[in-house]
Amino acid sequence: MIVYDTIRKYADTFGNKTQHPLISLVDFNQSEPLKREKFTLNFYAVILKETHCGDMRYGNQYYDYAEGTMVFFGPGQVISHEPQGEMHQPYGKALVFHPDLIKGTSLGKQIHAYSFFGYQSHEALHLSDKEGEVVMTCLGNITAEVSQNIDRHSKELIVANLELLLKYCSRFYDRQFITREHANHGIIERFEQKLTDYLMSEELRTDGVPTVAYFAQELHLSPNYFGDLIKKETGKSAMEFIQLHLIDLAKERIFDTGKTLSEIAYELGFKYPQHFTRFFKQKVGVSPQEYRSLN
Repeated sequence: MIVYDTIRKYADTFGNKTQHPLISLVDFNQSEPLKREKFTLNFYAVILKETHCGDMRYGNQYYDYAEGTMVFFGPGQVISHEPQGEMHQPYGKALVFHPDLIKGTSLGKQIHAYSFFGYQSHEALHLSDKEGEVVMTCLGNITAEVSQNIDRHSKELIVANLELLLKYCSRFYDRQFITREHANHGIIERFEQKLTDYLMSEELRTDGVPTVAYFAQELHLSPNYFGDLIKKETGKSAMEFIQLHLIDLAKERIFDTGKTLSEIAYELGFKYPQHFTRFFKQKVGVSPQEYRSLN
């Protein structure tokens, strides 16, 4: 696996000069053909792919946009190009920036809010022509500022333009969630069915309360993308969604006076009954014992 630990190493690979040690716009079109290989980055990458999207897949579906795509990678992610070892000609551009660039800035404090840096490549952002123009303008502004002689305003302006680009990308992802609403409903339905099946199975007792990451993996999505999709479609976080269903099941089981509350807690995947009591009271407002006595 190739490890790109510096901006310079990444730029050199694709035949580009490094514009700045902490941020650079890399033009893939300047590259010689390269082997498809697995790699990881020690920095952030915003990649604009100049390619038709019809041959790219989203889960079991093909992409439905052809104007261009953007993908986002955070430090430490492992990326693979399939099929590995095959020679290919890269096309597109990549804005790469090191975490040190944004340390101590408002963007540095808020970078975690841009959850698309944790998405998988098949959860790309599909740009319309107008959106593509906005992105190119932002990239142009960043490149122009990076190319100037460094002065006391440089870092502030570079980071401000970078933050503006990411804000636009957030807006465009919101648009994409809306325009893909029909496809997203299918994911929601599958999630609900998988959640119901899990809660009614022996897995709940043996493996405990399911995690968001578990269902994301079941649906072949990254946890970040899955969580954002559920939030935008339902108004609740994926964990809140899971917990609401668990509470509904708990209320139903509590009515069974043939079982102790401890037995019910174990059935619901809680290792300790007191954890179930605390969870139930936090969500319902009364303890399981009080709820049982009220009904």
